[in-house]
Amino acid sequence: MLNQHPQRLAKWIAANGYCSRRNAERLITTGNVSVNGLPAKHTDLVTATDQIMINQQPLQITPARVYYKYHKPVGVDCNIKADDAASLYHILQPLPQRVFAVGRLDKDSSGLLLLTNDGLLCQRLIHPDFYHQKSYRVKVDSTITTQFICNLQQGVSWQLGNNRYTSRPCQLRQLTDDEFIITLTQGLHRQIRYMCKSQGVNVIELCRISLHNIVLDDLTLGATEPIAGSCLDTLLQLTISNSI
Repeated sequence: MLNQHPQRLAKWIAANGYCSRRNAERLITTGNVSVNGLPAKHTDLVTATDQIMINQQPLQITPARVYYKYHKPVGVDCNIKADDAASLYHILQPLPQRVFAVGRLDKDSSGLLLLTNDGLLCQRLIHPDFYHQKSYRVKVDSTITTQFICNLQQGVSWQLGNNRYTSRPCQLRQLTDDEFIITLTQGLHRQIRYMCKSQGVNVIELCRISLHNIVLDDLTLGATEPIAGSCLDTLLQLTISNSI
């Protein structure tokens, strides 16, 4: 990616496929990034002529963007740790280019993960200012009531330590006495589990079945598949806007 127009450092790192913009900001904050030999600042503007080092290694310019969907099994941890046999790290290594996951799924959840080296797309999908839909199939330990459905659809609140969280209004469709599909437009930590717990209900199984226009379909558990054609074209429309 050769671009002579100055960009904010975190955006530049993400655009070149090293990691998401949010993670790039964390690397800058922790002092793991330098620009032309000097400690990086969040306000730094850079181009292809600048020497950017991350963890004392030069940032490589990404030659091409790649996009995969992955059917994550329960037990795979989205934290990238080479010394952890359960880490997503070992799923990513056989792929032809360095990629990262867009967002995350809990270790005890399964379903769709988008893998890419396109930092801008990642930012568009996970930034809270964008209301992209994500759908999940959920099984709980209790019989679903009309009140439970109404409460979740309208939005519920829960307390974690000193912080209080509230879910946005969402869509919910009941499948059986104890299963439903829920569609969210936000991604709070373990959100569906806490939403249900606020109603005295525990989640037994949770599987993400779609993200924006990408659907899990019948992708085999543990398999990866390239995203291409009109499906990819629709997905990439998210990167056209210059906002954020």
